Amino acid sequence: MSSLSPLLNGYDLPGLRLPNRVVMAPMTRSRAPLRGRPTEMMAQYYAQRASAGLIITEATNVSPASAAFELTPGIITAEQIEGWRHVTSQVHAAGGRMFMQLWHGGRVGSFALLDGEAPLSPSGVNDDLEQLQVWAQLQNGQYTRIHATPSRAMSLDEVKLAIGAFRQGAANAMAAGFDGVEVHAANGYLPHQFLSPTTNTRDDRYGGSLANRANFLRDILTEIGSVVSLDRVGVRVSPYAQYNNVRDADADNTYDYVGKMLDEFGVAYVHAADTNAWSGAPDLPRIIERMRKAFSGTLMVNGGIAIDQADQLIRDGQADLVAFARAYIANPDLVERIATRAALATPKPAGWYGGDDAGYIDYPFDGRSGQNAQAV
Repeated sequence: MSSLSPLLNGYDLPGLRLPNRVVMAPMTRSRAPLRGRPTEMMAQYYAQRASAGLIITEATNVSPASAAFELTPGIITAEQIEGWRHVTSQVHAAGGRMFMQLWHGGRVGSFALLDGEAPLSPSGVNDDLEQLQVWAQLQNGQYTRIHATPSRAMSLDEVKLAIGAFRQGAANAMAAGFDGVEVHAANGYLPHQFLSPTTNTRDDRYGGSLANRANFLRDILTEIGSVVSLDRVGVRVSPYAQYNNVRDADADNTYDYVGKMLDEFGVAYVHAADTNAWSGAPDLPRIIERMRKAFSGTLMVNGGIAIDQADQLIRDGQADLVAFARAYIANPDLVERIATRAALATPKPAGWYGGDDAGYIDYPFDGRSGQNAQAV
């Protein structure tokens, strides 16, 4: 029966054979300690899900100035690199492949998470702080949304430092044993903020025209390309996302340009996220149409996609890979369940952000996969 699902067919990224087209999407789980070093529990979590064609890590901070969520990991210090090296060794030992998602929250942050410093942003736009998603753990252990605090506009030197942080993060990720990296240019975080004419009102090389606003992402990729082959670098975009309120009134034009730029770079894939699907306003068809016209390479899609819908997207050639998020929270053996048509477990929201092993590494494997809840 497994042959009936196109998701189970192999796929070739340059130099990296994926045994299936099922991708574990990046998901913030907020279980790293304050120093941002991945833990043994995190290594077990990822290794449990190693049958995915590709795992993309949770968003990982490339700079101390990035903190949209508390208790998220970093890829900055030697301690963090060593922690991630343990994670990748466990995933590889279990037969998996793994990219790190590189993250800078930019204006999505709070002084409370940044040692009293203001979040950094392209232009210090702060008229919509109530729309930004910043999360932290309270003293009672509960994880909750907190209020964003005003950002300040980055100096040109700070822009260049942020670009350099992505380059160094990519180098550090490869030193930690990752198979590649993904630049998080979606969901209203710093690269996305630079692309929007609402959150970016600069008048230097990084603002004004669309070409200039795209220079931040362009320079990130150029710098990363000096330390990692760009055919091992994916880019996540969310053209129409309302999440974190980038407010791009001409997203069609923006992503025609961005898609062509990414095609010219020859990146490993574009990871197109339909963030609005979770609020009941899916944009996936128009996202696919836009990306397929502009970008000729591997297209990965994500955003509340059911298994049968994913099968159809692969079968019709609309997508090459499909990334699943919530399904992977509760189904560490998602690939095996697809193969056997086993029912999918439903994730418990209480464990999505923060906490211990409950709702994280304690979800059972389906009996037909030949594994158990503790298997890695």
